[in-house]
Amino acid sequence: MSTENTELREAPSAHPLVLRLQEIICSCSESIQGGDGSSVWELVDFLETISGSALADAEDEDAQNNALEVLSEIQRFLLSPTLDQEVIDALSFELPKVASKFAGLSSRCLEIADRIIDRFIEKCSPRDMLSILCGALSATDRPIYASGYVASILRGLSKVFISLQRRHFEQVKVAIPVILNVLKAACSELGDEDTECMNLFCRAIGIADSIRAVCAKFEGRVNEKLRALLGLYVLQVMALVSFSEGDKVSSYLPLVSQLSNFLPYCDLSYLGLITGSDVDVMTNIIVGEVEDDYMSCLSYIKHGASLSVIWGYIYDDVTQAAGGDISFIMGELQSNQINRWQAVGMLKYILASTDMLWELKKHAINFLLCITNGSVTRNDGLTDCSIFLPSLCAASQVITKVIIYAPNTELRKNAYEALKRVRFWRCQ
Repeated sequence: MSTENTELREAPSAHPLVLRLQEIICSCSESIQGGDGSSVWELVDFLETISGSALADAEDEDAQNNALEVLSEIQRFLLSPTLDQEVIDALSFELPKVASKFAGLSSRCLEIADRIIDRFIEKCSPRDMLSILCGALSATDRPIYASGYVASILRGLSKVFISLQRRHFEQVKVAIPVILNVLKAACSELGDEDTECMNLFCRAIGIADSIRAVCAKFEGRVNEKLRALLGLYVLQVMALVSFSEGDKVSSYLPLVSQLSNFLPYCDLSYLGLITGSDVDVMTNIIVGEVEDDYMSCLSYIKHGASLSVIWGYIYDDVTQAAGGDISFIMGELQSNQINRWQAVGMLKYILASTDMLWELKKHAINFLLCITNGSVTRNDGLTDCSIFLPSLCAASQVITKVIIYAPNTELRKNAYEALKRVRFWRCQ
């Protein structure tokens, strides 16, 4: 009999569910060491029954206490210094996902679930854990409104990224779509639950921190590709943050400032973002000719690029975090016709979005009025503006919708003025 099994059977506990859990763990460990891993499912079923009961009724104190006791016992078992590696390897395929289902019950359960995942990351192959956590994150049986579940796995992935030993770019690139798709879905489910959305976005920013830490390990082409991937990820998250249904735009200011801190590291400038040129450069680095489907997880990067500048236009703190200069950008857009056309094309993504807060649309219209105030003095040799006409027509259409659906008179008035300027611009 293994040492850890003896310790479990001798461990005193008055809680009947913990006693039952200890029996299941002992049997499971012995079966795994005997070459039979099927008993893991008995442990999984037991744990999911406990977490399911607690999730079904948040007011049931007994169910909540049972969940905490059982989860704590799992942690104690995994932290045993005599735990056989064969056992932990077998459990690693299921327990991170199962433990994360407890994470939404309370802050204490989230903390324990985090530590359980940490233990597996510490003891198992990073490459295996990346696959396991991505599978858990995208699982169809994850709890509904599972902010705690998603948050716990996101934190685990941020640690796995740093632990990877080889093929860093390729492995991070594979994980990014899973992370972004689930983050988008989870935020949509939460709706106006500000606190839970904030927690998810904080964990998403933790992913960005880890990617930056991985970037620091490399130079040359690998570094360039990782920074481009980080930049696209940050822009997508920037858009998702801006779609959130908070009571006030200012409530998301700390998150936006943190995201803006990554922009200079990724060589992203306000001018390159508002004209879209930096987005094109990063996309070309990351996406090959046969990888067009990869962009489906990055469908909001142009929203995020223009929003990055609009947030800076609203708040000086964001501008400082991004290392930008709004006055300089405004001057460039007012005087350079090509840049101004491109900026209008980027702003239309904000104005066209049905998910965007009206407060942000209002600032986008004001920004548009500012950059169209004054005459163009440079066209950099451009005489044919026909390539911009489709984008300008699309911008006119979305501004018209703002006029129709805007919630107040001032915004409708400003949008109408912006529409007149876009319609009647001529190349000079």
